[in-house]
Amino acid sequence: MREDVHAEFDSYAGQYDALLADPLCDQFADRGFFYERKLALIRDFFRRHALDTKSTAWVDIGCGQGDLLRLGVPDFASSMGCDVSPAMLHGCQGLTVLPQEQPDVLPFADKSAGFATAVCVYHHVPLEKRAALTREAARVLKPGGIFCIIEHNPLNPVTRRIVSRSPVDIDAHLLRAEETLRLLEDSGFRIVDRRYFLFLPEPLYRRGAVVEDWLARVPFGGQYAAFARAPNP
Repeated sequence: MREDVHAEFDSYAGQYDALLADPLCDQFADRGFFYERKLALIRDFFRRHALDTKSTAWVDIGCGQGDLLRLGVPDFASSMGCDVSPAMLHGCQGLTVLPQEQPDVLPFADKSAGFATAVCVYHHVPLEKRAALTREAARVLKPGGIFCIIEHNPLNPVTRRIVSRSPVDIDAHLLRAEETLRLLEDSGFRIVDRRYFLFLPEPLYRRGAVVEDWLARVPFGGQYAAFARAPNP
């Protein structure tokens, strides 16, 4: 996020869905499907690691208009989001959200959450501020809490094409999964899992979701998720 990113995203807020429209993306899936897939990935992680979402407080960093937050509220004990754009937060009616006044400072108390997400946020964050934001996530999480970063995969040519012509990604600097894992490790996190997803367009996924499970380690999905455990004191 550049220093003026809040103003930039404020200007996008009223037409955000239209600005995200892209023929390739729209042929792949309905926009809501992308949030459903992310939540399904999160649920699967908690299930596979025998973790209970119902006793977990969740914070969503860079929540935008609350699309993922709104879907996930029933899963968690409590849910809260933040974003650098006040205008984007206007779309979060009914959700608990806070303005994020600085791109690398979070408006949450120390050790206040058991789970944090940053979904397609880091590619907007300047290189020199990414480490500080990651340390902030560690500050907000309880010892052993889980941080999930989901990002566009620059190894996927379709993803690169869509991002390159998206007005909301004009400042994007995509991160390979290895860069994300290094950011996490440098801030004291312990990597727990990495999974690639969005291999199949929505109609095929609906009929054969198991195929994406088989491909989860193949580094060519449209996006990837990195899960890491916060450091203990």
